[in-house]
Amino acid sequence: MIDAFDETASRRPKHPCLRWDGGTLDYGEVRALSCRIANGLHASGFEPGQKGAVFSPNHPLALVCVLAILRAGLVWLPLNPRNALEENAQILAAFGCDVLFFPKDFSDQVATLRAAAPAIRLCICLDEMEDGGLEVWAQRFSPEFEPLVLPPDHLALLSATGGTTGRSKGVMHSVANVAAFTAAHQALHLRDGEPVFLAAAPITHAGGRICLAVLRQGGTIVVLPRPDPAEIMRAIERHRVTRMFLPPTAIYSLLAQPDARTFDYSSLKYLMYGGAPMSIQKLRLALEVFGPVMSGGYGQTEAPLAVAQLSPEDHFENGELGGKVATDDRLSSCGRPTPFVELRIVDDDDQTLPTGTRGEVAIRSAIVMQGYFRNPEATAEAIRSGWHHTGDIGYLDLDGFLHLVDRKKDMIISGGFNVYPAEVEQVILSLPEVEDCAVVGVPDEKWGEAVKAVVQLVPGRILSPEQIIAACRPRLGGVKTPKSVEIWPDLPRSSAGKVLRRNVRNRFWADRTRSI
Repeated sequence: MIDAFDETASRRPKHPCLRWDGGTLDYGEVRALSCRIANGLHASGFEPGQKGAVFSPNHPLALVCVLAILRAGLVWLPLNPRNALEENAQILAAFGCDVLFFPKDFSDQVATLRAAAPAIRLCICLDEMEDGGLEVWAQRFSPEFEPLVLPPDHLALLSATGGTTGRSKGVMHSVANVAAFTAAHQALHLRDGEPVFLAAAPITHAGGRICLAVLRQGGTIVVLPRPDPAEIMRAIERHRVTRMFLPPTAIYSLLAQPDARTFDYSSLKYLMYGGAPMSIQKLRLALEVFGPVMSGGYGQTEAPLAVAQLSPEDHFENGELGGKVATDDRLSSCGRPTPFVELRIVDDDDQTLPTGTRGEVAIRSAIVMQGYFRNPEATAEAIRSGWHHTGDIGYLDLDGFLHLVDRKKDMIISGGFNVYPAEVEQVILSLPEVEDCAVVGVPDEKWGEAVKAVVQLVPGRILSPEQIIAACRPRLGGVKTPKSVEIWPDLPRSSAGKVLRRNVRNRFWADRTRSI
């Protein structure tokens, strides 16, 4: 990926690489700055295999730092700024972060993070501060960097998932994995040969992986600090954006804007969506507003970007782009498995099931992670006989399209973000008034699934739903805090007294055709 980026920088140094309101950096400038930062990391004593985190909202210099981390052979730790501070501190401590990049607005939080993660030896501010920040620091080092020769299994990316037991797992992707999923994304999106990608979704998630693929392809990235609907629509028109990724909730916000139909979207070739099921009604409206550019995708943190794709052509009958829109059954699918994965539907004994039969989605591919960081048990559970078991329940139809209908595990996907019930339950169970609780995902028009807590109180104690939500917010952040809470006199339990979370969840999905 770095080699491909450098090839563009050598061939077209003045080609715009990063754009934002107020500035542009071309490929030559980004290459020089990323080389300076990589040299600075080595001069500061950091070696390949050590870990660098970028703790920032979308910011052009944050992307330069990601390139520099990879160039230097360090491991990129994406750190979600929407997480609760306590969670980010736990991630940095557990993964052994060595160097941290951050914007000045996060200075107070960084002090807390550094105290919690003593392995951090260097913190570099992206913005200008008293010492000048990143760019002044980087000027001390050479703009040329001797390319590293790294083995294919060298660790390049370590992404935190939520933990089913409240402890985050680290998903390990090697140099070869990054090469595979960026190349796969490039091969699946060829209609805009020289892409202009709008980075509005967080670069800590799928949006960041797509940025790497676009840079590999020699494209331009337009950086927005947040997915503001009005700014997104203006940016598409102003920068002639050809490609962007948004979770369904953000697309719904675009469609809800009263002036959504007044902008020029003619440059768009791909409006990629994923991370959660999309409302078929809203998808039809999006095709009407934005044109025949919708592109659905299915992937996981463990297997990014390229497990299945519902291409723009697949949204129309007979694959005729811009023709009659396809049936609801087709639009509700994830698309066909891509050429870059082998995909099977398996039963509990890992036996392949026939077409149309529901089972767990299992895949084998170069995009699949190496495993979970320092967690061989979880790795062995997920990857068996070379096949990654996704935990998603689905089936393949007669035309080869993948349909997801449920999850084998209890993970919630709310607005495209993963939430593990056990993380939320631990916080609620710490309240002295709570005897037990079950956290589940429930249907929600905006979020796809909303986090709901069903709570059983200690006899004689009083605690309101509002008080429970208020207690969760500072420890869990906005994404994981329950959107609603119900107080039940008793929770359903097994004969051994264990709360049956699935039974609680089923009550809210009883009238639905699928359970996600």
